Amino acid sequence: MDETDLAAGLERKFCPAGAGLSVTDGAVVEGYASLFGKPDQGGDVVQKGAYAASLKALGAQGRRVKMLWQHDPAQPIGVWDEVREDGRGLYVKGRLLTDVARGREAAALIEAGAIEGLSIGYRTRKAQKDAGGRRLLSELELWEVSLVTFPMLPDARVGAKAEGSAEALLRDLAEAFDGARRVLAGDE
Repeated sequence: MDETDLAAGLERKFCPAGAGLSVTDGAVVEGYASLFGKPDQGGDVVQKGAYAASLKALGAQGRRVKMLWQHDPAQPIGVWDEVREDGRGLYVKGRLLTDVARGREAAALIEAGAIEGLSIGYRTRKAQKDAGGRRLLSELELWEVSLVTFPMLPDARVGAKAEGSAEALLRDLAEAFDGARRVLAGDE
């Protein structure tokens, strides 16, 4: 069974990463690929700790979560150097490979605001339904995190920034203050 056959059964969950996807130095991308406790448009809710076992297993095997373009296994566009859970969700940081044509295109599209989201490719290991019929995902086998055009989780958006510019620094500060305001107001 090749990787394409294995990937055929993967589920996908979109997260527009206004939770902070950004591009710096023309190639470094970071943001949240998944937010805990937030229902997506399909009604699924990822629970805290859902990725822990998968990330541990990948690390033990010396493997990485793949960075793909629009979930296409034939289009890797970079590498995720950091993939971890924190109190907010699944944080990712990596590098677009600008020696790859699609990697250069992805960087330009993010900086222009044409691409706004991240999406995970995964298999559900453990889930249950809540009283409202939503799937509560408590254990996921993470395969890949893609840059995508149409995200499914409306609570996050991509923010592109140019390294070192005053406008970028002000935008980052504004985003940080807005995020803190939302947390203090109980919106997150």
